[in-house]
Amino acid sequence: MSTPEKDEATGTDTTGHTWDGIKELNTPLPRWWLWTFYFTIIWGIAYTIAYPAWPLVNKATQGFLGFNQRTEVASEIERFNTMNADLRTALAEADLTTVKDNPDLHNFAVQGGASVFRAQCSQCHGSGAQGATGYPNLLDNDWLWGGEIEEIAYTINNGIRNETDDAHYSEMPAFGELLETEEIDQVLAYVQKISGQEHDAGLAEAGMSVFADQCSSCHAEDGTGDKYQGAPNLTDAIWLYGGDADALRYTIENARFGVMPAWGKRLSASDVNAVAVYVHGLGGGE
Repeated sequence: MSTPEKDEATGTDTTGHTWDGIKELNTPLPRWWLWTFYFTIIWGIAYTIAYPAWPLVNKATQGFLGFNQRTEVASEIERFNTMNADLRTALAEADLTTVKDNPDLHNFAVQGGASVFRAQCSQCHGSGAQGATGYPNLLDNDWLWGGEIEEIAYTINNGIRNETDDAHYSEMPAFGELLETEEIDQVLAYVQKISGQEHDAGLAEAGMSVFADQCSSCHAEDGTGDKYQGAPNLTDAIWLYGGDADALRYTIENARFGVMPAWGKRLSASDVNAVAVYVHGLGGGE
C-alpha cells in the first residue's frame, strides 16, 4: 500500500485525487459530528422498533410500545364529545331562532358549524361560502328556498332535487324543445331587459308575451321570482349559472337541475343545526 502524499502547506494527507492541478485533502470529520451521526442512526433504529414504522403487505409493524395514532385521535374525539355532550344535545333540540340568546350555545354552534362547513360544504360553496357557478353564494340575501335560519336548516337537512321525499324540488322545462328559435331570442332579450342589460328592444318587446305565457307562473309576472318554488329573481345581477347572453340562452334551451345532498342522512341533528347557525350568521341569512 502506498503511503498517502502529504500536502506541504497543511501537513494533511491527500486522497490522491487531483482536479486541474488541485489536490484533494483527506480532512477527517470532527469527532463531535461523527458521534452525532452515529447517535442518529441508533435513534432511528430504536424508533422503528418502538413505534409503527415499516410497511408490510396489509399493515405496518406495530412497534413494541403499542402506540397507535388512530387510537389517540379517537380517544381525543371521544373526550371532546363527552365534554360537549350537553351542548350537542341542547343544540339538536334547540329552537334555532333563540340560539343567539344563549351565548355558550351560540358560540358552540358557530364554531362547530364552521368546522362542519369546511369539511362538508366548502367543496361546492367555497371556503368563504362565496359560491361558484352552479353553487349558490351564501353571503348575499338571494335565497331560492328561503334564508331564515329554520329554512336554511330545512334545506341542509333535506337537500334539493335529490332522492329523498322531503327534498326541495322544482324543475324548469327545457324550452329548446318547446319554443321556436325566434321565441327563445325574444324571451332572452326580455330577460336581458328586466335585468338591466343591453338588449334588442324589438325582440324584448315581443319577448314580454312569451315570458308571460311560459315563464311568469314560476318567475312571477315582473320576473322577481318565487324563492319557495326555487325560481330565481331575474331582475337583479345575481345569476347562479351566469347572466351573459350565452349562459342565459343555454339555461332557457336546456334548463338547469342542480342537486344538493340531504345532509340530515349524513350528519347528526346537532351538526345540521350548527351549520345552519353558522351560515345564517355569515351575513346573508334573512
